[in-house]
Amino acid sequence: MPPIAPIPATLIPGDGIGPEIVDATLAVLAALDAPFQWDRQIAGLEGVRVAGDPLPPATLDSIRRTRLALKGPLATPSGSGYRSSNVRLREEFRLYANLRPARTIVPGGRFENIDLIVVRENLEGLYVGHEYYVPVGDDPRAVAVATGINTREGSRRIIEFAFETAVKHGRRKVTLVHKANIMKALTGIFLDVGQEMYERRYKGRFAFETMIVDACAMKLVIDPWQFDVIVTTNLFGDILSDLVAGLVGGLGVTPGANIGADAAIFEAVHGSAPDIAGKGVANPTALMLSAAMMLEHCGMPEKAARLREALIRTIAVDGIRTRDLGGSADTAGFTKALVAAIGRGAST
Repeated sequence: MPPIAPIPATLIPGDGIGPEIVDATLAVLAALDAPFQWDRQIAGLEGVRVAGDPLPPATLDSIRRTRLALKGPLATPSGSGYRSSNVRLREEFRLYANLRPARTIVPGGRFENIDLIVVRENLEGLYVGHEYYVPVGDDPRAVAVATGINTREGSRRIIEFAFETAVKHGRRKVTLVHKANIMKALTGIFLDVGQEMYERRYKGRFAFETMIVDACAMKLVIDPWQFDVIVTTNLFGDILSDLVAGLVGGLGVTPGANIGADAAIFEAVHGSAPDIAGKGVANPTALMLSAAMMLEHCGMPEKAARLREALIRTIAVDGIRTRDLGGSADTAGFTKALVAAIGRGAST
């Protein structure tokens, strides 16, 4: 097989434990002979320290050039004047789809054999930031107002992404989650677009249902196996994706991707954990699974499958786990075991 051409990609180690889990992930990608050509950049607190901006121009320019990034967790500096770097990245590159798979890899938990995907709209809804206060009497902040915006085009784009994801991966059902019984316009448009699109273009290719968000939250903790792909609006997706992560062990074992028409950023969705930074005990699993998603995105599903299989073998079969998963391995020890598992898999 001819060698794969190098793939330029931006690398953002991030804050806190970010550099540690990024280094671990790079070791695993090297073991897979992944052909990424990294352009290392800074963001978050390091961006403020070095360049006075959580997202320095050089970092944004790098992503514009590569259209692909792997990112560790970023901390938002405290104090006024700084917006979330993650939100800024989504807006800057129009990353309309937040993809959050959840799959059981740690046995013995409350829920076994979970395998589902949350597809969250990433740019609209109640997160557009249209907020203000209305003064009443002597109180300048007597009333708080927030405006949500969902467009037909934005709804069509994310629902089509979810439907195509279901078709591509052979999923059996898509659940569209809404609150159109109360928020009749804001989420009603999302519901209408989904129902119309399914009937017109996707009927018979997979099952389709609609569900009110509070009922969905309840059913996810009673019988999560009834779900396969969930597609929903920004706020609901933010909440449900973390709930789903809790079904499989938390944010430390769930990956994430933000995808748009012109760029894709793969990330650990957990925080920067400054309390354990530099101690060598961070769990790199979430970022490694995000790297597997990145491999798939770049047309290397075989390498992605090898990475996932090695993770399952290391954690579930060999029982080598970091402390947050009930084990005793440090970051370096876990990574060494995983690299060895990849090597064994390649030789069988």
